[in-house]
Amino acid sequence: MPSDGVAPAAGTGAGPLAGVRVVELASLAPAPFGCMVLADLGADVVRVDRPGGPGAGRLAAPTTGPLHRGRRVTVLDLRSPAGVADLLRLVERADVLVEAYRPGVAERLGFGPRTCRERNPRLVYARLTGWGQDGPLAARAGHDIDYIAVAGALEPLGRRGDRPHAPMNLLGDFAGGGMLLVTGVLAALLERERSGLGQVVDAAMVDGSALLTAFLHGLVGAGQWSAPRGGNLLDGGAPFYDTYRTADGGFVAVGALEPAFYAVLLAGLGLADDPELPDQYDPSGWPELRRRFTVRFAERTRDEWTAVFAGLDACVAPVLAPTEAHRHPHNAARGTFVPVGDEMQPAPAPRFARTPAPPPRPAPDPTDPLDVSAVIDGWPTRA
Repeated sequence: MPSDGVAPAAGTGAGPLAGVRVVELASLAPAPFGCMVLADLGADVVRVDRPGGPGAGRLAAPTTGPLHRGRRVTVLDLRSPAGVADLLRLVERADVLVEAYRPGVAERLGFGPRTCRERNPRLVYARLTGWGQDGPLAARAGHDIDYIAVAGALEPLGRRGDRPHAPMNLLGDFAGGGMLLVTGVLAALLERERSGLGQVVDAAMVDGSALLTAFLHGLVGAGQWSAPRGGNLLDGGAPFYDTYRTADGGFVAVGALEPAFYAVLLAGLGLADDPELPDQYDPSGWPELRRRFTVRFAERTRDEWTAVFAGLDACVAPVLAPTEAHRHPHNAARGTFVPVGDEMQPAPAPRFARTPAPPPRPAPDPTDPLDVSAVIDGWPTRA
């Protein structure tokens, strides 16, 4: 039952986006992630693959993993007039088209926004790129690390005196890219209810990554982020907001920012009565404080420290690998991870009381695509 004590109303289990039709032009990770979220929430997403699959190479998009769950798939040669014609037939009956080509490619191939709008004025045409549809870098190649670098989201990440360190491709590709795409699509669909018209959504990873730094810009403006990288409150500079190695080689995460939580942290570590412990917010004492925490956390295993802090509001948590996160009691109780096929995957989010998301379906078999006519026939013309 939700924390407000109100039981959710009986729903369809089809998700809040049930009935929304999405055409996804196959691409790499950011757009598939955004379309995964739309499918998780109940949209009917049809991925259009190219003949021969996604292509070769290490970065070829795997079409059988979590990012492609919940879809149906068809194959069209969008370099041929017949393939474009079939795509436009899909567009006539769709609510959303998602493409992640470089600017101008869709127009050159014959299915740019103007052409699609002529076929379907209500279509939300969602474009996801790294640099956006205009600007000096719009036509340039790039990857997550480049977009977050230019957005100002990479420079603050890393240890003091070390080079910036990218957090995989989570910031640019997925948070600044795929999730921004979802936000744009949902906003455009909502606006369409008032105007009756679709529009182009220009979702750029550089824009989304910059947007994610809004809080940091506020800290800078307030004079609360002035030390070099790795020397500030939230970037590993403060010993009470950091990770520590444990006796078994694992790690715990400490986020005891507020004095009340910090006091509980000291109690859990057995340091509450130490008169020589530096003051929490005196940066000159942080090196000694970090040394004391490092020594103490190294005395027990990760799971032993998890047990110590299990009932305490000290903002201490075990650092879990993605492959073990589903076994954490909290995640297990909430169903934060769910079985999809024969593997555990993150569950759809957020959660809805009246129109809960359906259980995710495994990714479709890319070697057994639907005939495009079957998809079109299943999408009758809107009344």
